[in-house]
Amino acid sequence: MTLVPLKIPAGFYRTGTDLDGSGRWRDGSLVRWRENSLRPIGGWRTHTTLGKVTTYAPRGAHVWKSNAGTRYMAVGSYSELFAGIASGSKFDITPSDLVDGQELAGSNLGYGFGFYGGDGINIFTGHTYGTPRPDTGANVIEATTWSIDNFGEFLVACSSADGRLLEWQLGASADAAPIANAPTNNAGLIVTEERFIFALGAGGNPRKVQWCDKENNTQWTALSTNEAGDIELQTAGQIQTAIRTRGQTLIITDVDVHAARYIGSPYIYGFERVGTSCGIISRKAAADVDSGVFWMGNGGFFRFDGNRVEEIPCAVHDHVFENLNIDQKSLTWAHVNAEYGEIWWFYCSVDATDIDKYVAFDYKENYWMIGDMKRTTGAPRGVFAYPMLFDEDGYAYDHEIGLSYDTSATNNTQQLVFAESAPISIGTGENIMQVTNLIPDEKTQGDVNISFKSRFYPNGAESTHGNFTPANPTPVRFSGRQIRLRVEGDTPYAAWKVGTMRIDAKTGGKR
Repeated sequence: MTLVPLKIPAGFYRTGTDLDGSGRWRDGSLVRWRENSLRPIGGWRTHTTLGKVTTYAPRGAHVWKSNAGTRYMAVGSYSELFAGIASGSKFDITPSDLVDGQELAGSNLGYGFGFYGGDGINIFTGHTYGTPRPDTGANVIEATTWSIDNFGEFLVACSSADGRLLEWQLGASADAAPIANAPTNNAGLIVTEERFIFALGAGGNPRKVQWCDKENNTQWTALSTNEAGDIELQTAGQIQTAIRTRGQTLIITDVDVHAARYIGSPYIYGFERVGTSCGIISRKAAADVDSGVFWMGNGGFFRFDGNRVEEIPCAVHDHVFENLNIDQKSLTWAHVNAEYGEIWWFYCSVDATDIDKYVAFDYKENYWMIGDMKRTTGAPRGVFAYPMLFDEDGYAYDHEIGLSYDTSATNNTQQLVFAESAPISIGTGENIMQVTNLIPDEKTQGDVNISFKSRFYPNGAESTHGNFTPANPTPVRFSGRQIRLRVEGDTPYAAWKVGTMRIDAKTGGKR
């Protein structure tokens, strides 16, 4: 008996051809690795007290504590702003005159726009039928998102469609109200570590950052007696978002990145461009952890370590960017799962019109994960006991709790928990592999099902073998030049772990 260990390193590899990823995991969902041991991610459940919060898909969330220690949550959709407390009380704090935006990204370049034969931009410019229109970027309306933060115990928020800086001073009977004297027609906001509010794209200028006086969010006019101010960034792009990180505030455009550092009077803030050709894909696609700021760009992933920006090599690059719904890229958002050292990005695939996929990076063990999940916004663990994520129907979920994947809300179906490898060959794959038995390696035998796929050529037809219930040994009996291993969770609530499986294989003829 010749035992061949199927020692597959952690993480998915989904770039290049199928055979390029030989000996790696290629496909899967809802799994992660710890010390190279494959296991399911934590489960979720509908939040026991908050349940359904918004009417429409939420596009921005924030959690914080009041001075009295009450735990608050706020979430906004394209036409709503809601707040709630841990006990389950929910408050519609939407201003009565809030400007509604777009639930999904839209474009005016479709049927019926412009003159027949025109390019939709210049009526005198015609194009042959079937010729793509030029990439002008005009007439495309992004999905409405919210930037939400707390200024002390009060909530501050800005809808990218409404543009006003709003404040909610707690209280069940109060609505969020515009901050006095603040600029309007903004793209978003951030509260800095020094307790200034930055208005991003202030006053409709997509390159302008304007800030209030320190600790005084109603004083926005710069005087010699205060620290209010503004600056227009020297950039070819437009400000998309900003995020707090250690000792500075990072401002990310769709082209480059600028760091704002507090320097005191007379300039108050110093601004430095720290990265080029590293713009962000959407307003919500950045996240900050102890090791830096991570974000998803239009063709890659980036990290700012406090001094400089670097692109992160991505083992699933082709899988993500070749299957991304570009029209709905503004829906993309980032989530921190600090307990496991992970950054998750949720995005809309080409087969969907709202978020249905995720890609995640384990920044501690340096591997990538992919999978299916419908979550449109969320907040990390900390204020609440578990990470809180929302689906497109407005339901709140506790995540990383147990191993039950709650399907009770309207937009959820039972999902497979699995991992499947790329083709595995013996040697160069010249000879046929004849497999007779599997020696399983599980924490508790029987918690997963095992199957194999075999074929004789990289682009040849595959044959499926199994599912097999693991035993010592497990008879399998099949042959091929290349094989795939598939591990699938069998018991929904089992904390299964899979290590290095081994197969009893011998070399056959060359066929």
